Amino acid sequence: MDRLTSMAIFAKAAEAGSFAAAGAALGMSSQLVGKHVRALEARYGMQLINRTTRRQSLTEAGRAFYEGCKAVLAEAEAVEALTANLQAVPRGTLRVNAPVSFGAYRLAPALARYLADHPEVQVELTLSDRVVDLVDEGYDAVIRIAPLPDSRMIARPLTPYRLIVCASPAYLAARGTPRRPEDLADHECLGFAYWGRPPEPEWVLTGERTTTNVRVGGRLSINSGQGLRMAALAGLGIILQPLELLDDDLASGRLVRVLPGYEAPPLPVHLLFSPDRRPTPKLRSFIDFVTATFG
Repeated sequence: MDRLTSMAIFAKAAEAGSFAAAGAALGMSSQLVGKHVRALEARYGMQLINRTTRRQSLTEAGRAFYEGCKAVLAEAEAVEALTANLQAVPRGTLRVNAPVSFGAYRLAPALARYLADHPEVQVELTLSDRVVDLVDEGYDAVIRIAPLPDSRMIARPLTPYRLIVCASPAYLAARGTPRRPEDLADHECLGFAYWGRPPEPEWVLTGERTTTNVRVGGRLSINSGQGLRMAALAGLGIILQPLELLDDDLASGRLVRVLPGYEAPPLPVHLLFSPDRRPTPKLRSFIDFVTATFG
């Protein structure tokens, strides 16, 4: 006999109070219920149910075995549900939040492949540099670029974010090219300000052997990496921004890397989602896609 089936029948007999009641609930004869219970008793070498002509009751071993059966059966149901979920087709609307530059220049272009692979999924991508609340604001997944505080969310690490210093050839021709990190103090360094936070007063730059904290300042700050890029292209100053945002401009010569031997310390990037025991197929497919693409 199948052991798991016998456990389920024994548990029903324990709950129903008799073989006849268990049989009626399970759609089988009381004799077959008794056969499964006796098979368990023979397998484990102990009496599970005291049986008389009038009533039946669990033995002490039977009570312990019943609790164990409930736990085993619950786990079996969870595994079956998980297997069914894995086989399900991802479908429905997936709500995702990401920082503006990462979302626009890395995630959005990659979503073409994800959507092609999962034709029944719709993605609502919100781009914001504000720290959103994943649960309260109803997101399935959030990409965050920053050291993570303690959180009950599950975090999957992605490739760290590289930040480099650059400016337009016109700006450098007019103001000169910094040779050392300390030279930035004499330049217009455009600041990134967002959600009420002023620009960082210092840029931390790491070279092959040293890390330098440089006081920087400028007359213009913008709450958008794309806005800072456009300002740098117009010759308004030097920016510290993600490499992905600047790749095309650097390749074309519209922007020039400043202090090529230095970069800001890379920022950690994580994909966050709620610690649900059974994530939906659409969320699982997105987690797998993001970790494979950016992990």
